[in-house]
Amino acid sequence: MFFSTKSAVIVGITPLLVNVEVDVNLRSVKRDINIVGLPDTAVKESKQRILSAFKNSNISMPDGLITVNLAPGDVKKEGTFLDLAIALAILGAAKYVPPFNSVVVGELGLDGTIKKVKGVLPILLELQDNSTTFIIPFDNIPEASATKSRFSAFKSLYEAVQSLKSGQIQEFTFEKEEEIHQEIDVDFSDIRGHMVPKRALEVAASGGHNVLMVGPPGTGKTMFARRFPTILPPMTEKEIIETSKIYSAVGLLDSKLIKNRPFRSPHHTSSAVAIIGGGSNVRPGEVTLAHNGVLFLDELPEFRRDVLEALREPLEDGIVTVSRSKATHVFPANLQLIAAMNPCPCGYYGDKEIACKCSPYEIKRYWKNISGPILDRIDIQIQVPRVSYEEMRGKVPQTGSETSYQIRERVLRARERQLSRYKDEKIKINAKLTHKMVERYVRLTDRAEEILKLYAHKYKLSGRAIDKILKVSRTIADLNNEEIVDEKAVSEALQYRLNYLEIDFVI
Repeated sequence: MFFSTKSAVIVGITPLLVNVEVDVNLRSVKRDINIVGLPDTAVKESKQRILSAFKNSNISMPDGLITVNLAPGDVKKEGTFLDLAIALAILGAAKYVPPFNSVVVGELGLDGTIKKVKGVLPILLELQDNSTTFIIPFDNIPEASATKSRFSAFKSLYEAVQSLKSGQIQEFTFEKEEEIHQEIDVDFSDIRGHMVPKRALEVAASGGHNVLMVGPPGTGKTMFARRFPTILPPMTEKEIIETSKIYSAVGLLDSKLIKNRPFRSPHHTSSAVAIIGGGSNVRPGEVTLAHNGVLFLDELPEFRRDVLEALREPLEDGIVTVSRSKATHVFPANLQLIAAMNPCPCGYYGDKEIACKCSPYEIKRYWKNISGPILDRIDIQIQVPRVSYEEMRGKVPQTGSETSYQIRERVLRARERQLSRYKDEKIKINAKLTHKMVERYVRLTDRAEEILKLYAHKYKLSGRAIDKILKVSRTIADLNNEEIVDEKAVSEALQYRLNYLEIDFVI
């Protein structure tokens, strides 16, 4: 007796359609389940889960030798996605349930309950068409309801079997949820003083630029980073779906869609695999989890050099390519990098209040992990100095102490100018301009051109660094509601670069 149904597994973050084929050999005196088709340990262990689920659901296991094939057979199947599909296919081969045409995913508990699995959202989005229906765990309904797929959801194996036997499978339909505005517990108005860093982060949010903040301990670098998402534009529907698919695939989607921009802050001891992605069972890293959001790297020089060098591709191209002998995985990584660091190991080089205790050699070693190519890929590099006691305690009148909402309004207007300008291009923000686009869209006044030329000669800037300055200048002009980039915009952009070439012992 033969029966076939469809299921799916997640490979990296991409769904793979799996044909679950079951053959029951009634002539065999041996009663067992053999699973073939490159199953991993979790798939092989589904045999015990299915046997217990059948017993505790009062369902008889067919006599004979049961062979389960998971096609395609040359791709490794991982996870517990296939439990329910295998169980229903066995019952279909035994004529216990009628034929059905659905993609089935779900994990079985020993008591016959159907447990929630990760990756339901990308599976439904990637495999849906006009004729495809799905059978999923009841607990996966919230994320499945974000799609236009037709699906049925069950709490137990017994419930699913009875529904298939009766031929009355209830499909779920959902109305779009009303938008709920979440209260944000951090705001830019919390930060006192620091007018230059605030302006720099406003520019960064407006043009999608990466930022490096350098300053002594406790000056507010982490505060700035954690408040940065509050001035970014709200996520579009496409970005919400993209981000939610990633979090669903790795099992981090609790119930509803991700509607706030991700903020990832990995520890500086993280490995290259944890940050970039990969491993024996290929998984996305922090750069992919920060897709459409912010990746915050605190204590930047403390990260391993190979980790920082691996950031080149995602910062430049917005993707991560992980190559293995049998497959190549491409993960999205369109993020904004916010990095923070001390100027030296003790943290007080250049501080006006506390003397630095580091030798030139120690400072040089401290900066050695951060290569020139990485610094070139960071558009805005600013110092975050110490705040005086009077500013901290509110003894000095605060000028320009704006809320995140007020700053975001200006950011949104600047983004609208960019959307209008690049309506015929693939890119939507200034940070993504190619060299040809920079030449086409960034027009300087004669005075601005002369200032940039003198600066480039003095500090021996690379071609990429010059393009970065032009992109930041374009964003500043957008914030100033100007189409031509004048000397004020260029001069401000030049302030957002740390010129450590002037310090002979720092790389």
